Amino acid sequence: MAGGAMAGGEDSLRALLRAANALLQQRRYHAALAVIKGFRNGAVYGAKIRAPHALVMTFLFKSGSFREKLKSIAQATYAHSRNLAYFVFTYKGLLAAQSRLQGKKIPFHSFLAACIGGWLVFGDNNPINSQIIMYLLSRILFGLSRLAVQKGYIPQPRQDPFPLLAALVWGTVLWLFEYHRDTLQPSLQSSMTYLYEDSEVWHDVSDFLIYNKRTDSK
Repeated sequence: MAGGAMAGGEDSLRALLRAANALLQQRRYHAALAVIKGFRNGAVYGAKIRAPHALVMTFLFKSGSFREKLKSIAQATYAHSRNLAYFVFTYKGLLAAQSRLQGKKIPFHSFLAACIGGWLVFGDNNPINSQIIMYLLSRILFGLSRLAVQKGYIPQPRQDPFPLLAALVWGTVLWLFEYHRDTLQPSLQSSMTYLYEDSEVWHDVSDFLIYNKRTDSK
């Protein structure tokens, strides 16, 4: 009897999977299903890129017990994953709604949907959202520069401008760090403190080569 019940359960599961796969093939549900999968992909991608970053930054620069550090990593990963999932869900949902209302997709739909999603999901000024916005801003500036060249708004540079850009970026960020540190993001301040200030201090071989700072009271 137990074997028969197990077989019946397996048959029910197969039938459920067949029904689900048949639903996923229905073209009329594609827009709604894409919104759901977008939510899933946003959650997964947010966790995949935040967890290793939070792990490294927490154990390098944050103090506290092991438990507190794990909690901080989990909170940062959850916040990034949740926000990205909400944004993709909102963006794709609004995109589908606009296309349905107007009968076609136009470029402004993407801009408007993303603006609304950005306002609703990433409008809170916190460390996670700040990092994401700055990450996007740098890539937007590169993208708009390339677009301006492609459209002929600015001439194609005769030489690669990247060396000049690298010089200006590093010159500006170190000037800000040295003289206007409070204007930089806290995680960048921590990184630069480790690189440029902590390297000025040592007592013996242990905190010159092996450790960054002494952990005893010698």
